[in-house]
Amino acid sequence: MKRISHDAWATILGVVYLGLMVNFLVLVAASPLVVLLITTDPALSWPLLALAAPLVAPALTGAFTAFREFGRGEPQVVRSFLRGWKATARKGLLIGAVVTASVVVLLVDVRAVSASPASVMIVPVLGLLTVIAVATALVALVALAEEPGARMRDIVKAALYLCVRRWYLTALSLVVLGVQIGLFTTMPAIAIGLTCAPALYVAWANSRYTLRPVLDVDTARDSDIVLEGVRA
Repeated sequence: MKRISHDAWATILGVVYLGLMVNFLVLVAASPLVVLLITTDPALSWPLLALAAPLVAPALTGAFTAFREFGRGEPQVVRSFLRGWKATARKGLLIGAVVTASVVVLLVDVRAVSASPASVMIVPVLGLLTVIAVATALVALVALAEEPGARMRDIVKAALYLCVRRWYLTALSLVVLGVQIGLFTTMPAIAIGLTCAPALYVAWANSRYTLRPVLDVDTARDSDIVLEGVRA
């Protein structure tokens, strides 16, 4: 049998370390929301969940930064995560707050009109708007992780347009994250400790590919060459 080379073992162990460390760091950064989800009934504590949900956004951009830097040969996962979290915290919180408020309003509207005769027409529209809001936020967070200095208007415009245009990639990302959320409701320890990073990696990779028309993912380093297609 052919032996696995030292470089192959180093790569395997590096990927395992990346996944476990990203799981831990996302858990710490999003701990208020995770604690509320585990210890309370979401149907009753949803106002508190809505307040804590925006904290997840900087945690995601930190994870996305760690994925990108690891692909470039940076083994220091913690350093990459913290650098990404710090660089995107303010804008990430803003994106998280806006999408959370939008989703809450849309879901409240769904509940309000669900008993009316017009619900057959209105509820699907509101549901579609909810999906678009979540998808736009996901792609926007990936764009923000790629270039923290890009303007928010450019980021959101590109994310909204491209997540709809490349809906098949968006749908795959949302399905993977939906499965992750479902796993969290039944087996939170496994969802947090093992599958969180792989699910986020799939969403990051899909969203990063979605952004290729406006983001030079191979050579971009400065915000002045990012999202130039949207600025034009």
